[in-house]
Amino acid sequence: MISGGGPGVMEAANKGAFLGRSPSIGLNIDLPQEQPSNQYQDISLRFKHFFARKVMFVKFATAYVVLPGGFGTLDELFEALTLVQTGKTRGMPIILMHSPFWRGMIDWLRERLAGEGMIDPGDVDLLQVIDEPQRVVDAIFSFYEKRGFQPSPAEHEVLLNL
Repeated sequence: MISGGGPGVMEAANKGAFLGRSPSIGLNIDLPQEQPSNQYQDISLRFKHFFARKVMFVKFATAYVVLPGGFGTLDELFEALTLVQTGKTRGMPIILMHSPFWRGMIDWLRERLAGEGMIDPGDVDLLQVIDEPQRVVDAIFSFYEKRGFQPSPAEHEVLLNL
């Protein structure tokens, strides 16, 4: 499991993996208002630049589960969404949790971006909004049960050239 390595929900995610059966990885960023790394990381990597950190998130992701956050969260979400939408990385579930937080953005994407032809209407469907943790897990497994767990040859090639 990979998170941003900071406090709050990132720490909770790392703690769950750290105490469970998954490696816990934190991709920490050096910021002027220093964000402390949480203590629940088997592997802790530090980045000076956001672009390098975002590449690491996308390169190794098999799903994006995004909780409410600020500019950094939105930046990482739209980076992943754009790369999936353009085929520059493998298709994967992109799941937003806590529907009241995301509802306005989803409406805006449909009404403004899709409605004005800036994106295809189906691009909004790359996002799923799910509130219950078990449904998130089920959605991820359902995605891979339908398409297979291994990257296709084309996806493998894309990942080599990310």
